[in-house]
Amino acid sequence: MAQAQGCSVFLVLFLAFSPGGAFYLSVLERCQSSSTDGHDAVLLDQVYFNKILEVEYNSTVGKVIGYTEKAEALAIILNNNPEFITHEIWKTNLCKRNTPLAQKLLTPVEPYVQLRLEKAEYSQHQQMLICSAYDFYPKQIRVTWLRDGKEVTSDVTSTDELPNGNWLYQIHTYLEFTPKPGEKITCMVEHASLKKPNLYDWEPEPDSKWSKIVVGSAGLLLGLVFSIAGFIYYKTTSNGEDVCPEETL
Repeated sequence: MAQAQGCSVFLVLFLAFSPGGAFYLSVLERCQSSSTDGHDAVLLDQVYFNKILEVEYNSTVGKVIGYTEKAEALAIILNNNPEFITHEIWKTNLCKRNTPLAQKLLTPVEPYVQLRLEKAEYSQHQQMLICSAYDFYPKQIRVTWLRDGKEVTSDVTSTDELPNGNWLYQIHTYLEFTPKPGEKITCMVEHASLKKPNLYDWEPEPDSKWSKIVVGSAGLLLGLVFSIAGFIYYKTTSNGEDVCPEETL
């Protein structure tokens, strides 16, 4: 069962006054939810002066709260303003509606990885392995090559993380190499969606010429077996007819 994850989306606006005296006013707007559907989303509009919270609108209580004497006077004015309260209710509903979208954007998506072999061109090496990771989120990812468990840094090139246009990304990394008997080549993928790095081993395909020889030999052997079996069956049947004479009336 998937557990609900907390979500907090906020907008911060800083306004600085009198740099010499270091007076700062900041406004923090947050949409908080512990569910994936946003039914319990809470809107918080907070005003800070010199890092001290002065005024706050909390959608849970549905009104503005002042934390200093002057802020209490401002809170009374705002709470008696129907347009202000209506606007805060509208923002609260917007917060609840957009929570599922925010959850999707904040939830990591595991990459789909494909490993394939191509012939290397304009290179001193014979072949090139391509490790492609598709449809992952967030953007940050690390894809590396291992040869017999050791990271490879030479003859390796990679693309940047390329956007798909649907909030997901893809990346491709290339390893040019000359095959060696018995070696193990691995593509290692590290991403926020993975509890541990995923390893994808390259398994070389059998040589095509050798495969044709093996298949041809197997077919020839199978045909020979059927021919011998047919000949034995024929001889056995013929001998049986000679040994048993016809009955006479």
